Amino acid sequence: MNTFTEEKPKSLISNDQPFYVNWKKKLSMQWSYWMIEKGFLLCLLGFLLGRAVILSTLSPFVIAFVASVWYLRRDKVMPLILFSIIGACTYSFQHGLYVFLSVLFFLLCCVCFNQSERLEKILPVIGFCAAVLPRLSIYAMTVPLTYVQWALAVVEGVLAAVLLLIFMQSIPLLSPKRYKPTLKNEEIVCLIILLASVLTGLIGITVYGAQLEQVLARYLVILLAYVGGAAIGSTVGVVAGLILSLANIANIYQMSLLAFSGLLGGLLKEGKKIAVSIGLLISTLLIGLYGGSMEYITTALLESVFAIVLLIITPDQYIKKVARYIPGTVEHSKEQEQYLQKVRNVTAHRVERFSNVFKALSRSFQTDSNQLQEQDVEVDYYLSNVAEKTCQTCFKKEVCWVQQFDKTYDLMREVKNQLEEEEELHKTTQRQFENHCIKSRRVMDTMQQELSFFQANKQLKKQVLESRKFVAEQLNGVSEVMGNFAREIIKEKENHEQQELDIVAALKHVGIELEKLDIYNLEKGNVDIEMVITFQHYHGEAAKLIAPILSDILDETIIVVTEDVSPLAKGHSFFTFGSARKYVVKTGVAHAAKGGGLVSGDCYKSMELGAGKYALAISDGMGNGDRAHEESTETLRLLQQILESGMHEQVAIKSINSILSLRTNEEIYATLDLAMIDLHQASVRFLKIGSTPSFIMRHHNIEKIEASNLPIGIIQEFDVEVVNAQLKADDYLIMMSDGIFDGPREIENVDLWIKRKLRDMETRNPQEMADLLLEEVIRTQAGEIVDDMTVLVAQLQKNQPEWAPIKTAHTIDQAVPG
Repeated sequence: MNTFTEEKPKSLISNDQPFYVNWKKKLSMQWSYWMIEKGFLLCLLGFLLGRAVILSTLSPFVIAFVASVWYLRRDKVMPLILFSIIGACTYSFQHGLYVFLSVLFFLLCCVCFNQSERLEKILPVIGFCAAVLPRLSIYAMTVPLTYVQWALAVVEGVLAAVLLLIFMQSIPLLSPKRYKPTLKNEEIVCLIILLASVLTGLIGITVYGAQLEQVLARYLVILLAYVGGAAIGSTVGVVAGLILSLANIANIYQMSLLAFSGLLGGLLKEGKKIAVSIGLLISTLLIGLYGGSMEYITTALLESVFAIVLLIITPDQYIKKVARYIPGTVEHSKEQEQYLQKVRNVTAHRVERFSNVFKALSRSFQTDSNQLQEQDVEVDYYLSNVAEKTCQTCFKKEVCWVQQFDKTYDLMREVKNQLEEEEELHKTTQRQFENHCIKSRRVMDTMQQELSFFQANKQLKKQVLESRKFVAEQLNGVSEVMGNFAREIIKEKENHEQQELDIVAALKHVGIELEKLDIYNLEKGNVDIEMVITFQHYHGEAAKLIAPILSDILDETIIVVTEDVSPLAKGHSFFTFGSARKYVVKTGVAHAAKGGGLVSGDCYKSMELGAGKYALAISDGMGNGDRAHEESTETLRLLQQILESGMHEQVAIKSINSILSLRTNEEIYATLDLAMIDLHQASVRFLKIGSTPSFIMRHHNIEKIEASNLPIGIIQEFDVEVVNAQLKADDYLIMMSDGIFDGPREIENVDLWIKRKLRDMETRNPQEMADLLLEEVIRTQAGEIVDDMTVLVAQLQKNQPEWAPIKTAHTIDQAVPG
């Protein structure tokens, strides 16, 4: 371990950097290595805690610290004990004797209970006894024991047990490797108690009349107030002042001074080091005036000035390192963002690896290229079985299969092909085979019998290949979805500095001050902007003012996606802005079950899939009634789930077809009429699987859309024919089931009849149009409903925002040349 630690700093130093930079890094690494790794920092703290005494006689710090180090870093405990005893002896010989006896008693108890599984629970009890018994022993050797001595000893033991628990949370923070990114509030308080306890070991040391422990205590308070704000500063001040006042009753006013300076410095932290220093000076003057004499005020000001000098000369990089561990600081937020980004990258990497695994599995399930070769092998196996049953005992075996192998093989293969394709032989082939083989009749009969097994095996292998292809397409679809998901995970907030400046300037021009602005995406049709704004009284400015301004700046319609308005005046309100759909779809549906029943075999859905996609679908199950209803409903349910997962619509339909065709042996199928509308481009993709034609109506022009695809569930393998069309605003899309299209049986040309009915309609409301068309079809059947009927009418409308874009000074300046 020593070798590794000593070599590691050398590998981190670059030869390309200046000498003083390398020297500084090397010195920092060596300092960290000797103080943290080797444990000299623990020895220094032990020396000062050995000198720490409160209430003139009690010293619970050192035994608690030694016990904590023994439990957490046992390899450093012996040097710590030595330095602690030396520090105690510098205070007084009697105090050194007490520390020696306490440590000796603690070690003896640890030897006895070292193997106990409950050592962690009984360790505070051992610390209590190690503090109480030596103190009573020293009292017994010097003065008669009274209840006062007993009470002091018990108080010291209780403090030692409590401090042991506190130090056990503080020492890991001084470990050589710390992986936790933040400190809890409890850990911060425990660390402050440890540092304040160490400062009590400096009592009695002065510099130009200033007490060193007071200088360092004030420096610690204003440093943490500058880093963590008023809450941390005042907490540190109270804790440090309390412990120092216990060590020296003359420092009782210091608790008020430290607490007030921490509070005031934290409130003034935005003014940087100068403002925090002024806060300390103001607190010193106020408490000094309360203290009394001019000499006290002068000494207090001198101590504060020393603390301010230490704060000013503290490098900012070290202050930022401390701030990373304090919750609520900017540095801590950046550290959390880096940590979350690392988690996102790791997650995306794993998802991407899973995507690659599914893609590899998809390739492994695809049909092999040597399929023809496998067919030849199957034919060879077939002929071998026939020859084994007929030619094995024939006396001409040698002549046929050795001397005339090619002729025999070609003849038998020709016989097999003709039996398989036409179920009988041509006379020429039969005559040739009879002249060649003396057992031709027996051989042909055997070939006819084996042919049924051959065809069954061939069909089975074909089904296996189709199933493999289905699984390959599914795995490839899952791979694409997971790959897209991985890319979305690692997508960070993009840098749009110029757009941020334009937005801030435009909103400031109309009197809106932004507290926070985050631009995540400015891609056309996929804008994502977040804002935090303070309003005295909110009157819908987000939708009425901010969204129109953003629409003008970004040259597309922006709307308010979410808003969280604060109920307080001048409270922080949160808003999210996104792209509005360029078009919206208004739908109307009319349907009727066969014979006026309640259960229809038709099923329909209109669903928004996100990313500007809108789907319209009609499915017609085979027949009528409950079974047909279940089939059509199941088809659309599967379709919706697969499309919402992000799979392409063609893959979705093939998946549904394979599932429905594989799950039952019965002849059950369903038609599917699917229209995928792009709400940004107004384009539509029709996937018509065994369904009736659809119609696009633009004013009085009506276009028929049809495609030739078999219904879902009839065959396992089929290609989906896709029909593309371009829509415009106020176009109508009319989709229907076969009950509507095939309903007017007395009408010769149904296409022209439907087009004429649509043109003659006075209403242009989608729901009314659907109702009228259904009513017209039922009238042609003399009021009877001979089949399930469903008609779906969708109108594509231009999305008109409630508030128009507002021309800002920025855009006007851009529009005017010069």
